[in-house]
Amino acid sequence: MVQILCIANQKGGVGKTTTAVNLAAAIALNDRKTLLVDCDPQANATTGLGIDKTLLDKTLYQGLIGEAAATHIVTDSAIRTLKVIPSRVELIGFDIEMLSTAKRETALKRLLSGVADFFDYIVIDCPPSLSLLTVNAMAAADAMLIPLQCEFFALEGLSQLLQTIKRIKTNLNPNLRIAGILLTMFDKRTNLSYQVAEDARKYFKELVFKTVVPRNVRLGEAPSFGQPILLYDAQSAGAVSYRSLADEILSGHATGLHKATMLPDPAAAPGAHPAASITR
Repeated sequence: MVQILCIANQKGGVGKTTTAVNLAAAIALNDRKTLLVDCDPQANATTGLGIDKTLLDKTLYQGLIGEAAATHIVTDSAIRTLKVIPSRVELIGFDIEMLSTAKRETALKRLLSGVADFFDYIVIDCPPSLSLLTVNAMAAADAMLIPLQCEFFALEGLSQLLQTIKRIKTNLNPNLRIAGILLTMFDKRTNLSYQVAEDARKYFKELVFKTVVPRNVRLGEAPSFGQPILLYDAQSAGAVSYRSLADEILSGHATGLHKATMLPDPAAAPGAHPAASITR
């Protein structure tokens, strides 16, 4: 049965697209049939896999508004077991165009139902906002992975995301889980990175993945070559970390095998705002 995982955080620059592209690639290279859905109008996941947006006939936008079936917009990548539903800038109009449409929050879920049986994993890259596109991704997903950068104010704004998850669970997707919190942009040269990681593990406990993604030049270079890090430099620290993350997920971290827990309120963490606890 397919597992649908969305990568979300309303803060920009936390490593969502980097995680979506490289996690999807790492899972696919474990011989799992994987689909990456680029749900961000910036379409960085699309270009990060070497897909030329100017050559696309149809994208996620046409799928969401009902002009194309998912089978008609799935695109190949350089990895045999990794397919992509690409995006382009016109996706930015989705929120406004669907404003008066019934069941607009579940458009992505309906679209993916047409291809879900062909895949073992579907990874959704979300935009850096709590927009209708992000709501659609949460409504379609089985679990959500939250990248958390190891920088100052890392927890700031997390309360808004947690409150959104709670509303999604109440109104649209009661089975939505937190797959885990992924620490990104860890710089072992700074005390701040260690402090943020320590605080995250203190307040979120087992929800934090063991894998930590370091700051890595090769991770930053790979998208400009249209390749995931595992193809661009398989021996780099970034590649090692995303292989490790894929192993955690494939071994059951994000598949509901763990006993449900209450997500601690991060309000007590330095720099954080009040947040509602939710059940994983």
